[in-house]
Amino acid sequence: MNMFETHPHQILKYCPKCGSKLFVPQKDNSFTCHSCGFRYYYNAASAVAAIIIDDQGNLLLTKRGIEPKKGTFDLPGGFVSEDESSEEAVVREVREELGVDLLEIKYVKSYANRYEYSGMTVFTNDACFICKIAPDAQLKANDDVADFHWVNPKTFDLTKIGLDSIRRMVADFVASR
Repeated sequence: MNMFETHPHQILKYCPKCGSKLFVPQKDNSFTCHSCGFRYYYNAASAVAAIIIDDQGNLLLTKRGIEPKKGTFDLPGGFVSEDESSEEAVVREVREELGVDLLEIKYVKSYANRYEYSGMTVFTNDACFICKIAPDAQLKANDDVADFHWVNPKTFDLTKIGLDSIRRMVADFVASR
């Protein structure tokens, strides 16, 4: 399937409030139900990613243990939960995925992303943070991380990173050094 076939306009056909089949896509990233008037917006979900560098300048990459792009490289991170800031989310995600606490976090910028999940295109706004962990931190792959690797960011093959936004984050980080 291509992204057009999995776009919400092609997938979402029924109103989540009343179940009517007249759930019509609008031009403003929304759907309107002609039966009950319910309006649903499919906005980008907030996500976070941590660029963690050790004292030798190596970058910490994780291996995705779940779809989408299972088995490809990624940065530690994930979705922001309700009632949580992006800063709180990056701390929580790194703790959940690698079992370590962040000593420092610095927001860099955000990246738009889209990918297919469960047969539908998902839109995200991925906030990038440069983070520090203790030099003697004992990392352990947990949650949706299958493994982790320290790599030289200047020589690492970026095509091994599965998600476009993460690939751009790492490329921008390398270019800024």
